[in-house]
Amino acid sequence: MRLLVIGGSVFLGRAFAHEALRRGWEVTTFNRGKTHADLDGVQVVRGDRELHEDLARLAEAGPWDAIVDVCGYVPRVVGASVKALAKSASTYLYVSSINARPGWPAEPVDESAPRHQGSPDAGPDDGDYGKLKAGCEMAVEQGFPGRSLILEPGLIIGPHDLARRVTWWLRRAAQGGRMVAPGAPEREMQLIDARDIAIFGLDRIEAKDDGIYLVSGTPANATWGRFLDACVAETGGKAKLEWVGDEILNQHEVTVWTELPLWAPLEGETAAIWKPSSAKAIAVGLRCRPVEQSLHDTASWLFGPGGLDEAFGELRTGREAAGITPEREQALLTVAEARSAEAGHTTPRADGDAEAARRQQP
Repeated sequence: MRLLVIGGSVFLGRAFAHEALRRGWEVTTFNRGKTHADLDGVQVVRGDRELHEDLARLAEAGPWDAIVDVCGYVPRVVGASVKALAKSASTYLYVSSINARPGWPAEPVDESAPRHQGSPDAGPDDGDYGKLKAGCEMAVEQGFPGRSLILEPGLIIGPHDLARRVTWWLRRAAQGGRMVAPGAPEREMQLIDARDIAIFGLDRIEAKDDGIYLVSGTPANATWGRFLDACVAETGGKAKLEWVGDEILNQHEVTVWTELPLWAPLEGETAAIWKPSSAKAIAVGLRCRPVEQSLHDTASWLFGPGGLDEAFGELRTGREAAGITPEREQALLTVAEARSAEAGHTTPRADGDAEAARRQQP
């Protein structure tokens, strides 16, 4: 099999390239060469997907059996790539986002849920992230009718993750001391490793499949307790989890999703944030490795040579710095401790006793 990865040097694109090489495929990557080095063993075509002449030169390097596009954010730009490469491959796999479904995260969604009414011709200022992702999907479907594969991931984890969510928790746990654990330990999450998305996507290419798959992971494949316990274990057990309930976090206006990365109250606009359905993908083979394995591999990369620099180096355009300040974290711990004292019990610890933790929620 011959595969073109548009991108291919960062996180999910890297995972696709690595998995294809592991299978013995011939892999070409197309990127500007400005972010990270390409994997050994790939053929590299340098260029900018926003330049017509670069896309024309890329098309001359084909044909391929399939194209994987992991870095398309503007429908007009994705449409230009699709048009230039329409005769260069049998399948176009586009990695979109669950954000293309406007119902999420307030309500559970699957592939039958309404999609944003985006436009395949939209420019960068013609909508928010979700609407633009939906427009990109439309551009791929129009350019590769009956030959498109669209994956809509939820929260992606794994080595070389630059989103500063999981890596923030690992770095925070490595610092040790009392650490805010948001919500409750038994609260379910739904996570998926980038490598499992790559395996699934290439399997679908091999099966000559088409259509849309929501790939948010297997239901309840993690809990906050498992997730944070693993972060602490992978960083030497120096941190001590202190569970702080949603009520306190809301009262102190902790920013959802970013100030304590991945935390969101299970009500209102984020009521179903961990409830998307990947049943269609699971039925045809999607599998998720244990979250503990993903965190182990992520920690090995993060605390290995160059990992912290890669994960927490200069912010790329549009990426917000995540994470609560030490002063604000201490303030939350103080409030939670006072609430527990008033109620006549201690703040629940990371002792695996989910029922006790539930009883002690503020």
